[in-house]
Amino acid sequence: MATPHSNQPRRALLLTGASRGIGHATVKRFSAAGWRVITCSRHPFPENCPWEMGPEDHIQVDLADPDRTLSAIADIKQRLENGELHALVNNAAISPKANGGTRLSSIDTTIDVWDHVFRVNFFAPIMLARGLLEQLKAAKGSVVNVTSIAGSRVHPFAGAAYATSKAALAALTREMAADFGPLGIRVNAIAPGEIDTTILSPGTSEIVAHQIPMHRLGTPDEVAKIIYVLCTDTSSYVNGAEIHINGGQHV
Repeated sequence: MATPHSNQPRRALLLTGASRGIGHATVKRFSAAGWRVITCSRHPFPENCPWEMGPEDHIQVDLADPDRTLSAIADIKQRLENGELHALVNNAAISPKANGGTRLSSIDTTIDVWDHVFRVNFFAPIMLARGLLEQLKAAKGSVVNVTSIAGSRVHPFAGAAYATSKAALAALTREMAADFGPLGIRVNAIAPGEIDTTILSPGTSEIVAHQIPMHRLGTPDEVAKIIYVLCTDTSSYVNGAEIHINGGQHV
């Protein structure tokens, strides 16, 4: 593995949605292993997430805007050494709530909200992967799409638009694995369950007590470790998989 002190260029990761939770833990995991981490999100660089080259390699972009996403892709290409991208982790996602923080059902979700959610959660991942196809191909890289347990069952907190976007992203992962695999690019997904982040909803403790066999939340680092494995040679023959990270909540 290349390290910051070796003569070889460092492996490069592009991560969307890096400012908190799973994204932040993923940055720390890859950074500690000597990877160069390029991040993009709609927020400025988070000063509470220090990593080498963090501010310089952070691109502020609204992934709901296709034109701005295309501009960000052009910027990313300019930044990559030798035109190689070793990993793309599509982690950015939005999950709008109704007034009072309640879930938006399929009856209550407006088409505008549905469209906005799909632009970020579904269309941005395929735009980034297709836009950076040659760079991923050059590195024989790996793509990891972050789906959700809500993509395969009705969840008490996740809204209908979020859930259906994640189900679509899981299907897209299979399609991409078939299409990108012959180019030497592996595409997999992780489906987290209840992870201890700032976006947990009231009532999560009931899920932990009655639906998760391990009787605890997962940690962002437990998710980041699996993402890391999917981007390294440890998983060199894993393609088209969706790995459940939920303490057994899905069984």
